[in-house]
Amino acid sequence: MPKGKVKRATLLRMLSFVWHHYKWQMMIVLVCVLVASLTSLVSSLFTKTLIDDYIVPLTQMAPPEYHSLAQTLFILGLVLLFGTVCSYAYNRLMITISQGTMLRLRKTIFEKMQRLPVSYFDQRSHGDIMSVYTNDVDSLRQMISTAMAQVFSSVITIVATFTSMVVLSIPLTLVSILMAVVMMIATTQLGKRSRRYFRSQQQNLARVNGYIEEMMTGQKVVKIFCHEEQAIKDFETINEQLRTSAYHANRIASIVMPVNGGISNFGFTALAVVGALLALSAHHSPLTSHLTVTLGTVVAFLQLNKNFTRPIAQVSQQINSVLNASVGAERVFALGDAEPEIDNGSVVMVNGKGDVDFKNVNFGYTPEKQVLFDIDINTNPGQKIAFVGGTGAGKTTIINLINRFYEIQGGHILYDGIPITDIRKDSLRKSMSIVLQETHLFTGTVLDNIRYGKLDATDEECVKAAQQVGASDFIRRLPNGYQTVLTGDGGNLSQGERQLLAIARAAVANPPVLILDEATSSIDTRTEQLVQRGMDTIMQGRTTFVIAHRLSTVRNADQIIVLDHGRIIEQGTHEHLLALKGKYYQLYTGNNI
Repeated sequence: MPKGKVKRATLLRMLSFVWHHYKWQMMIVLVCVLVASLTSLVSSLFTKTLIDDYIVPLTQMAPPEYHSLAQTLFILGLVLLFGTVCSYAYNRLMITISQGTMLRLRKTIFEKMQRLPVSYFDQRSHGDIMSVYTNDVDSLRQMISTAMAQVFSSVITIVATFTSMVVLSIPLTLVSILMAVVMMIATTQLGKRSRRYFRSQQQNLARVNGYIEEMMTGQKVVKIFCHEEQAIKDFETINEQLRTSAYHANRIASIVMPVNGGISNFGFTALAVVGALLALSAHHSPLTSHLTVTLGTVVAFLQLNKNFTRPIAQVSQQINSVLNASVGAERVFALGDAEPEIDNGSVVMVNGKGDVDFKNVNFGYTPEKQVLFDIDINTNPGQKIAFVGGTGAGKTTIINLINRFYEIQGGHILYDGIPITDIRKDSLRKSMSIVLQETHLFTGTVLDNIRYGKLDATDEECVKAAQQVGASDFIRRLPNGYQTVLTGDGGNLSQGERQLLAIARAAVANPPVLILDEATSSIDTRTEQLVQRGMDTIMQGRTTFVIAHRLSTVRNADQIIVLDHGRIIEQGTHEHLLALKGKYYQLYTGNNI
């Protein structure tokens, strides 16, 4: 679809969204805009009546009679006052509509975001997604609150004013149309040039936000490796790209108003000259008497011409907002239109045993690059299965497949004998608890964060889970114990303490399957021993999949799966694998044989 059609379709979709949710408010806005525009037109037309019917006759009276003029001015004042009230009303309503639309848009895309697959977030920076919620949605608010009302007003004003101009004088109307056409051509051409820069501006703004978010979360790493100067240089580069695109976008758009102002002033002068010639023509040539206009008509027409060209100038003044909003709307709707996570499963797990088997599983994050090959694993409920191997061997990928974060391309994964593709994802994931390598805590109390694993868990259950994993000691030392409020992803806790809370969160869910993705990677040796005792307790009676960087923690595993470049190369118990003196032996002893 051509870019112009895409832009129109996006704006129409935005207007349709607003109309759907605020139909009655928009109807009131239209009525108020109509009244406000017509009262403005009345004041312009009154100029002709004032000059031709009052001022000129009054100059010929002795003494002048002002009574009828005063009555007329009083009525005109009431009409203009009513128009002012309507103008105030529709501006207030547009504020309500724009803020309400922002609320609904953010709610809509947030709800949609919760239904998107993990792959969507793996392929995009968090800062880029955050930019949709902030900058892009706000650009729509600006367009709705200002530009939309002005477009309504402009259309009504142009139609009503043009009709009045035709009635007053066709020759003068032709001059006004010529100037309006020139103004519209200038606005259109400049708008086309600036649009691509506005799109680049929004994209670069998202990059800046993404880079800042990345630097904030990785600030410790930046400090450790003395990367400050390079980080500043990288930021200056992308910030300069944002400045350049914003400069070009606004430079072109800012030309529109002065250009249209110059055209408008030239047209005003041309109308004054033509009008004066027509007003004087009757005294010099009887052939042009049918084109004659009165002095009041000329003055009124000059005022009407301003009313005719002002809407075009107002629209051109809002071109920045409209173009910016159209690009923002594209990004907002792109998030809203993203394909949700597909779930064709229908089976609901009840009292699952935790029997998970892999049957010749093949997988690739993209069709072009396969990362797992013929994975075949048989487990029994209650077993502890450990995955070991080098970086990129496929350990975490296997864990992602068990949860159906990604869908396999070949083979089967069975849960209690049922293909996991037949099981509803929410039911499947509720039957598992997972402790990720990256710990995430939420704003709330310690109890709230533990209860995240089971929302209906009692305080006693949460405390018991914390005690099981050895987290109760440090929790009691917090200012308010279990009621201590955590903020900033638990920034006031050590990495080990944050990980203990994540393990307690998994324990409180009490599922038949437990997944530990290097759960003790951020815990010191002493704390790990404490946690290991608690984990041994919660692993009893449930199937546990463990990814561990310390092989000493998986010695007691029922099965140890050794992976290399997506393939299982060894499988067995600790003693069996040592006896083979293969890859596991090398990893465990540090020997390269």
